[in-house]
Amino acid sequence: MIYIIDDDEIMCECIARACKTKTRVFSNAIEAMAKISSGETPSLIFLDVMLDGPDGFTFLNELVSYTDTAKIPIVIVSTLNFKQQDLSEYGVVGTLDKATMTPQEIKNYVDKYCSN
Repeated sequence: MIYIIDDDEIMCECIARACKTKTRVFSNAIEAMAKISSGETPSLIFLDVMLDGPDGFTFLNELVSYTDTAKIPIVIVSTLNFKQQDLSEYGVVGTLDKATMTPQEIKNYVDKYCSN
């Protein structure tokens, strides 16, 4: 299961189509964290950091505070530039620029971190 956390419905649809596997879409971090807390652990998360309510960084801090969720690989999907920042301590395995990302780049992360 792949989680897509983004408040842009069109972006969620694009990412979900590129994943070509089972996804669950959340428009905010609270819904995603509630689902994870109920026992469902995703193989990979595509995360927008500019969310309404708790932002993506709050979500990342919450995930790394628990040993069972700290190792979930996260791909930041944003218009902000994170290329020069090391976010690996938050489980971030990569970043994608919303303006230039391709379906193949999304699929590359899925192929690397998910066993279909």
